[in-house]
Amino acid sequence: MKVRLPAWTATLTWKSACFIVVMCCTLAALLGALVHVEVTRQTVATARDKALGRLHEVSRAYEAGEALPPGSGLDPVGLPVKLRALAVGGHRGTMVADLDGRPMMWAAAPADGRALATAIDYEQSARTINGLDNAIIGSSVLAIGGTLLVGAFAVTRVTRRLHQTASVARRITQGDLDARVGDPRTKDPSRHQDEVSTVAGALDTMAGSLQTKLESERRFTADVAHELRTPLTGLQAASELLPEGRPTELVRERVRTMRQLTEDLLEISRLDSGSEVVETDLHQLGRLAGRVVRASGTDTHTELVVVRDAHVETDRRRLERVLGNLVANAHKHGRPPVVLTVDGPVVTVRDHGDGFPDYLMEHGPQRFRSGGGKGHGLGLTIAVGQAEAIGAELSFRRAEGGGGLAVLNLPESPPQAPPPA
Repeated sequence: MKVRLPAWTATLTWKSACFIVVMCCTLAALLGALVHVEVTRQTVATARDKALGRLHEVSRAYEAGEALPPGSGLDPVGLPVKLRALAVGGHRGTMVADLDGRPMMWAAAPADGRALATAIDYEQSARTINGLDNAIIGSSVLAIGGTLLVGAFAVTRVTRRLHQTASVARRITQGDLDARVGDPRTKDPSRHQDEVSTVAGALDTMAGSLQTKLESERRFTADVAHELRTPLTGLQAASELLPEGRPTELVRERVRTMRQLTEDLLEISRLDSGSEVVETDLHQLGRLAGRVVRASGTDTHTELVVVRDAHVETDRRRLERVLGNLVANAHKHGRPPVVLTVDGPVVTVRDHGDGFPDYLMEHGPQRFRSGGGKGHGLGLTIAVGQAEAIGAELSFRRAEGGGGLAVLNLPESPPQAPPPA
């Protein structure tokens, strides 16, 4: 079984903190070891020189037959076995060993086949080394803590700016093209820019360029639709004067198609610009859905099912446009029966055709792209835009048993009591 680490361990702050702690601990251990070894070497060397100096005095007193100082003698009690063997073997040497619980520096030399030894107090030197070790550990902990705090502060400043840049990027992805990072380092050319400010500046530049191009495209679409409106109106009026017949019906049908396409382009342009105002009121969803089915002219082929009626506060015209486009799309690209179901604030439109294309379910409807090859792909695009305008969520999926299923989730509002007479 693979063990997964918590999500916070993947953050830059956590990784930086671990790196700082590891590096500080390694550096503190290395410096502490070097200081400990050097100070210990000097302390032991000083104590050894003192012990050997005293041993020299003891040797002179022994050779002169004088009384030996206290703590000195031949094979004295407490003399380490290894040091005694070294002295008996004809060599001089020193060794640190405890005597009655106290550390002593022993020095021994050969004398008549035995070991002439003396000892000096080593407790002060041992305390010095222990105190140094404690000071190294304490200073290392303080240094690691201080470095960690300073490093965390510096890294947090960087990650905060990165999070801000990522947040602006998400807002741009969701359609807010006015969002900008606005890093002050990018506004002052005299200030040196770091990597984060470079990324922020590139994101702001990209957003500005994208906004300009989309605005230019929207204006072009709106201008073309406006320019087509007038000649199409005259063309429709002229088609009404033609004599009745099959050619006249074809002309009128094409004019209506072009006029509907123009109106759809104008509506998409208004949705893109966000200039339309939503006018909300309280409406009974089941009654509104029935009115949409009757207005679509497909009431004989569309089944309306009200599982649970609900009151919703919404823009009636926009909601009717959403439901009307969904019903029309189901009849155009699917197969009957088409079922419009109201279940509380959730409205579904199902057909029994081949279902929605994969690209539409994954990325949503796209303009001028129709899965069945019929239409311009603007109906569902307008439905999604109007649903967003009224605060609803529109999704597309495959129905169980086959067919396409469009699901519209509306914010539900409590029913209001009628005003008193």
